[in-house]
Amino acid sequence: MKLVSSFSLLFLMISCHKTRDGILPTVGPLTESVYSSVTVQPDSLYHAYAKVSGILDANLVEEGDLVAKDDPLVQIINNAPKLNAQNAKFSLELAKENYKGKAAILSGIQDQIDAAILRYKNDSINYFRQKKLWDQHIGSKIEFDTKKLNYELSLNELQSLQNKYDRSKNELQTALRQSENNYQTALISTKDFTVKSKINGKVYALYKEPGENVSTMEPLATIGSVNNFIIDMLVDEVDIVQITIGQDVLIHLDAYDGAIFKGSISKIYPKKDERNQTFKIEAIFKNPPKVLYPGLSGEANIIIAKKDSALSIPKAYVIERNMVRTDDGLTPITTGLQNLESVEITSGITKDTYIYKPE
Repeated sequence: MKLVSSFSLLFLMISCHKTRDGILPTVGPLTESVYSSVTVQPDSLYHAYAKVSGILDANLVEEGDLVAKDDPLVQIINNAPKLNAQNAKFSLELAKENYKGKAAILSGIQDQIDAAILRYKNDSINYFRQKKLWDQHIGSKIEFDTKKLNYELSLNELQSLQNKYDRSKNELQTALRQSENNYQTALISTKDFTVKSKINGKVYALYKEPGENVSTMEPLATIGSVNNFIIDMLVDEVDIVQITIGQDVLIHLDAYDGAIFKGSISKIYPKKDERNQTFKIEAIFKNPPKVLYPGLSGEANIIIAKKDSALSIPKAYVIERNMVRTDDGLTPITTGLQNLESVEITSGITKDTYIYKPE
């Protein structure tokens, strides 16, 4: 009787223990994911900067306006480049006139060359005629020497003028090219005072008002895509090795409470942010919300593995990562997939094994 009573009491205690604390593993779908914070931004978002310093004359667009590539956004005032451009234009016109105009320097030298050619021909005829007579011992030595000297002087003058023409032509051509380059450089400088859009998109922000100083270090506007948005995410360095391009992402935005949006990983930045020990990754929406604004925040779960039928238990029942408490005491287990709440058991217990929450 004592033996039977003790056995009954033990059975009753075990039964009560199972009823109170013990649970059985469950079999069903299990998804392992990596958590990430989320910020929504327009695709191709960039800050527009000025190439030069000055004073803001006018914002040529308003926030929310749609713009095309090369549309002017901001006009900056600085009179010095305009004056430089005008002076460069005057210098260019003068260089053209010197090289090609009616009063061109080369025309004057050419007139001198034409006159020198006539003198050279005349002196040449007189010299060779006198030389022929002198070879026949006709005429005086002084007369022959005079004709020869005139011939040589005419030849030297003609060659000197021809050299002067070639040298002046090269100098004028060089001056003309330099003036053209200076003028084009001055025009480019004046164009730098108009900031233009680099993309087809929307103006999301303007940062300066007319009359304010503009520097090359401060953005003047923010431009981005109209309809295409990307999802910026930060992933802890311990999880980044599990992330690959194309993985599914479940996104929850604070502005859409209770709604879950699907996306996929589109880009992984390889450099770690040393300040917060995270990696930046990007995703694109598969079913985006109807309305999106830059800077919308939320959180996401990146799906790295999934099973339709997995034996799993709550994480709270796992002891030291690889054991659970059963009727037989501490039992070693092998784990597989896991999420924030559950972990897959691949060996050690079965679906009929009661497990107990550790004290």
